[in-house]
Amino acid sequence: MQRYEIATLQLSMGAAGKAAPAIQAFCNENDAKGKLLGAFTTEVGPLNQVILLRGFANESDLASERKRTLTSSNPFGASEWMSELTLETYSPFPFLKPVETGAFGPIYELRSYVYKHGGLPHILKAWEDAVPEREKISPLTIALYSLDGRPRITHIWPYKTPNERFELRAQSVAKSVWPPKGGPDWLTSDMRSSLIVPLPISPSPEAVLSLRFKATNCRNVSGSFFIDIL
Repeated sequence: MQRYEIATLQLSMGAAGKAAPAIQAFCNENDAKGKLLGAFTTEVGPLNQVILLRGFANESDLASERKRTLTSSNPFGASEWMSELTLETYSPFPFLKPVETGAFGPIYELRSYVYKHGGLPHILKAWEDAVPEREKISPLTIALYSLDGRPRITHIWPYKTPNERFELRAQSVAKSVWPPKGGPDWLTSDMRSSLIVPLPISPSPEAVLSLRFKATNCRNVSGSFFIDIL
């Protein structure tokens, strides 16, 4: 995949499950371009969002699909529930393999950092040096740099539970394999993170309607930790 798109649909409360079949149908229409690689809803972070990751073979396919989306009278088939739509264009870090779909979660962390002007070459080099050792601790779904909007990088990491995320991230820091050496020097303080879970339309066998984790599997949570896609 040469290009990726992250589409963020801000929906009315509880509408993610209702909108999902229409979103899937829109992405699978005969004149659609690209491939749906992931469909998620936010559990921790900005709520009532559906986040779609789509991949494209080339710039032309992405431009064609972007035009189809923008000129549609019902983009993603979700106008009934959607109050806002954001479309972001990305290129992958050149040393990474394309996104592989499958059961790697079911918790995913979506992180986005705004970087300083001129920082991208330094960030790419730092990540290229660090990612092989970091992936020995846990896999990286993809890392991307923006082609529109503010200069930023966005990366997605799968985890089995929220608690595993805490443990593996702490382990990577303790072993001095993460963050990439020199990489943070080129980042601003504008950093954002969300925990997202797959919708049933996501091309992964792990996509489910409800996941439940007891507090023993989560940190800083009292009682039970629920993930419910309404």
